[in-house]
Amino acid sequence: MDLFGDLPDPLESTSTGSSTISVESKNGKKRASLDEAVVEEKKIKCDEKKIEESKTYKKHKYKLKGYVSAQKGEREEMQDAHVLLNDYTSHIPQLHPSISRLALYCVFDGHGGSRASRFASSQLHIVLRDTFPKGDVNNVEKEIRKTFIETFKSLDENFLHKASKNKPSWKDGTTAVSVLVINDTMYIANLGDSKAILCRYNKTSGKYTALPLTTDHSPSVYEERKRIQKAGGTVREGRVMGILEVSRSLGDGPYKNHGVSCLPDIKRCQLTDDDRYLMVACDGLWKSFTMEESIKFVNNILDTGEDCNSATQFETACTKLTSEAVLRLSGDNVTVILTSIYS
Repeated sequence: MDLFGDLPDPLESTSTGSSTISVESKNGKKRASLDEAVVEEKKIKCDEKKIEESKTYKKHKYKLKGYVSAQKGEREEMQDAHVLLNDYTSHIPQLHPSISRLALYCVFDGHGGSRASRFASSQLHIVLRDTFPKGDVNNVEKEIRKTFIETFKSLDENFLHKASKNKPSWKDGTTAVSVLVINDTMYIANLGDSKAILCRYNKTSGKYTALPLTTDHSPSVYEERKRIQKAGGTVREGRVMGILEVSRSLGDGPYKNHGVSCLPDIKRCQLTDDDRYLMVACDGLWKSFTMEESIKFVNNILDTGEDCNSATQFETACTKLTSEAVLRLSGDNVTVILTSIYS
């Protein structure tokens, strides 16, 4: 039904003796044009309201539930940290109505101490919240990329500032892998050698396979080594200045002037009906397991239960995976976040 069907057209009021006609006869076309403009403006505003109210946004299809297990291993100190927020939506005000769900899963693998990883885990979700685009977003990909870059730069600058205020100054650093899920799309940002993988069913092979969502940042990689050398740093035995194993990180103040970067790689992945779970883990796991071995290990545990998608099965799989990594003499801290994906 036309919303404006009950509004009279000012140019069609022809009743004899009408006050409207009397005024129009005095002011001529000028008054008629003014009345037309006013009604047209009202019509445009009502049209816009009608369109806005008629918008329907597709809700997320898949449910997510994250589980975490962390073990110190043979290290004296636990230098890993993590963030697990199945419901991140409530943390961010003024979300556009097109966003029905936000979730956040992060792992930080500290080195040189635990201060950088603890700082990152306590601040990333806050800084991300403050930089997250508000209202309508025309270019989601561009805005999310900008948000991640600003977040990582802010974390790095703030920690380095805090580290420099101490005597002696802190030299801690940390890797970072963050998975932000917006509705049914994952945005993955990473620094260093922690990894995120997706367990996805391959219809061709009839098996579940590991889909890598991150790329390691090693000084041995040509592009990374080139940046380090351009900044005046060196790479010896696969390490920055012969010491640091990763070419991108948060913190690591002594190496920031030698080409070590805090700018993350950012990737996007759409969830599908073929996805079983997301795995985010530090390199303590990957020293003991390949990506394919890790999902095979987890799937064997999930498939032995009566309900392969139950919370108990996922908790058990997550705990046993970290324990097995330690038993295989990883010698490192091991942290794993396992997130089930189901309809």
